[in-house]
Amino acid sequence: MTRLYQLVMDSAKNPLSNIPDVNTRHMIMQVLAWMWCIVFSSWVGSIVVFGVSALIHAILLAGVFITVGVFETAKRRPQYFGGLGRGNGGEHE
Repeated sequence: MTRLYQLVMDSAKNPLSNIPDVNTRHMIMQVLAWMWCIVFSSWVGSIVVFGVSALIHAILLAGVFITVGVFETAKRRPQYFGGLGRGNGGEHE
């Protein structure tokens, strides 16, 4: 495990060791560390945002399907809705 860690994190043992200037190696390691921080934070942020986005999309799709269902029922079986509590003359029963 230590060897694997050193192959990535130790600039004297990873391929950056081919760069003769230690300051340049250090700067490249810093840029790579910064890049990986962005990658991981974007990934975690995507997971959080995905959950919220999936929920909102599910609610939106449910609204569309309910609306289509109500319209289709009104078109094919309007008697299903009846008078919604109204009598034949328009008054409450």
